[in-house]
Amino acid sequence: MDIRELLLKDVMIMDLKATTKAEAIDEMTQQYYDKGIINDLDLYRSDILKREAESTTGIGEGIAMPHAKDKAVTRATVLFAKSDAGVDFDSLDGQPVHLFFMIAAPEGANDTHLAALAALSSLLINPDLVAALKQAKTPDDVQQLFADAQAAKEAKDKAEEDAEKAKAAEQAQFKAEKREERPFIVAVTACPTGIAHTYMAEAALKEMAEKMGVDIKVETNGSEGVKHKLTSDDISRAAGVIVAADKKVEMDRFDGKKLLNRPVIDGIKKPDELIEKTLEGDGAVFHASGADTAEAEPEQKSVWSRIYQDLMNGVSNMLPFVVGGGIIMALSFILEQFVGKSSMWFTFTNNLGNYAFSFLVPVLAAYIAVSIGDRPALMPGFVGGWMATLTAASVVKASNPAGFIGGLVAGFVTGWLIVGLKKLLSGMPHSLDGLKTILLYPVLGLAGIGIIMFFIVNPIFAAVNGALINFLENMGTGNAILVGAILAGMMSIDMGGPFNKAAYTFSIGVFSASGQTDGRWMAAVMVGGMIPPLAIAIASTFFPKKFTESERQSGLSNYVLGLTFITEGAIPFAATDPLHIIGSSVIGSVIAGGLTQFWGVNVPAPHGGIVALALTNQKFGFLMSLVIGAVIAGVILGIWRPVAKENQA
Repeated sequence: MDIRELLLKDVMIMDLKATTKAEAIDEMTQQYYDKGIINDLDLYRSDILKREAESTTGIGEGIAMPHAKDKAVTRATVLFAKSDAGVDFDSLDGQPVHLFFMIAAPEGANDTHLAALAALSSLLINPDLVAALKQAKTPDDVQQLFADAQAAKEAKDKAEEDAEKAKAAEQAQFKAEKREERPFIVAVTACPTGIAHTYMAEAALKEMAEKMGVDIKVETNGSEGVKHKLTSDDISRAAGVIVAADKKVEMDRFDGKKLLNRPVIDGIKKPDELIEKTLEGDGAVFHASGADTAEAEPEQKSVWSRIYQDLMNGVSNMLPFVVGGGIIMALSFILEQFVGKSSMWFTFTNNLGNYAFSFLVPVLAAYIAVSIGDRPALMPGFVGGWMATLTAASVVKASNPAGFIGGLVAGFVTGWLIVGLKKLLSGMPHSLDGLKTILLYPVLGLAGIGIIMFFIVNPIFAAVNGALINFLENMGTGNAILVGAILAGMMSIDMGGPFNKAAYTFSIGVFSASGQTDGRWMAAVMVGGMIPPLAIAIASTFFPKKFTESERQSGLSNYVLGLTFITEGAIPFAATDPLHIIGSSVIGSVIAGGLTQFWGVNVPAPHGGIVALALTNQKFGFLMSLVIGAVIAGVILGIWRPVAKENQA
């Protein structure tokens, strides 16, 4: 594919007006929307911001490459934008960005498009091209510069391919004559999206290796799959291994080799250091764990960060069961009102929803365990979570199971149990690694978690779970209002982050423990989570001068997102104006959550948003709590937020 098919002239911005990072993202995403490259501005912008939250795409040298791959993209495109003044984009070198390449890749992008995007990314390593682009005046200039660079690179790649064949023959001759070979190393590059950084790191490592007189083979784990896959012969004759990756890659094949495990940005910015350290043998000897994959750990995480990561792995894998089962269950309650409980359709949908819910605790425990102990922890974690749901799975008789809290504990205990088993069995010969994975981890892991759950976890947490349920059932109105207000407020503090997930997880735990009969806290959480996007929609409608034109357009979609309980619709606004958006949303959510408890609202489904209105015992209370909270938050936001710069006289 000609790279000019991605760099569309009518999409380019040759004089970017933005002065801040947020404004630059808004201006470029709006251009994509106006030109029909994306059909959902909010979704694409949200994914761009999520990628920036992971790590800045301002890679230094005056370049930024924000990118996203999602269903909002109608065709693979690269938006080129140039800012003469420069924009502070939180770049790695702290310098302003002058050249922007915003990459939009559709979810089903074909290999041709992805290969072209990879080629474009690798071209930007060339400092001569970057310098020429900064002087470009027209879109035609930009296209021609890239066309020339692409032709030069293709010629160079062909020459390298021919040279590699010649080197193979030369090395054979070297061996025959017992002469010294050039040093040879291997590397793997990978980034979460697999579009830009993967291939830029590959190009940087290859270019630096050539300058240093080192032979290198780089495997890329990108969106188009694994390219230039390392063979067992490549690995065995390499002096060392470089893994520059921000996602999991196949690792066990490097068993016994000295290996440097770094984030992908180091492959782009520090290729000389990585190659030198590899040649000097500074990497630690890698020992296979039987887990097949590993991920880069660029820095030591705090205990809380690690616990949160493990917990979120369980919650994120559990959520599809919550949403799917919850909505199907909600439909069953609606059907009940029309066809009655004896109907086949009510029985079918209600049972289907309950089937999904029966997996909540086991899946939660299993994937917490997997986050800690990797795949060997999956089966014992699942069984431990299942035991937490059974009243009979304990050495003592109890009227309540260990429940959600017991499942959480089961997940963490199983994960660390497997970690302990790995250390205990680490002295076994490598020839028996298959035996550990197939036999020892499953048997010992299952036996260990079974004993721990039966004799320790279930007896303790069955009592804790029973006490919690009893406390909530007998809570007075005043205390219920306070708890409802706190839970709803937590939903707005970080809109999908730790506080939001903690509140939702708590309400799900009570909901599942009560057999889906106690939806009081679900009412507070659901209304609280609907407030932020609704507040933005209301404020952008009735206080238009406080928002830019693109924000007003996005604000309209937040009516739908808010009504369907998709709190994340507020994230793009909160990312650019956290004080006003989050502050007003928390106030509205706290009031709405308290009102749900004042009016005794009960929502017997864990999802659905406004659909849940048909299921509540207090339709007036649910609706009024939502309206009052949203209006208060919207008015506060509209009054509090300053007038947008473009609307100032």
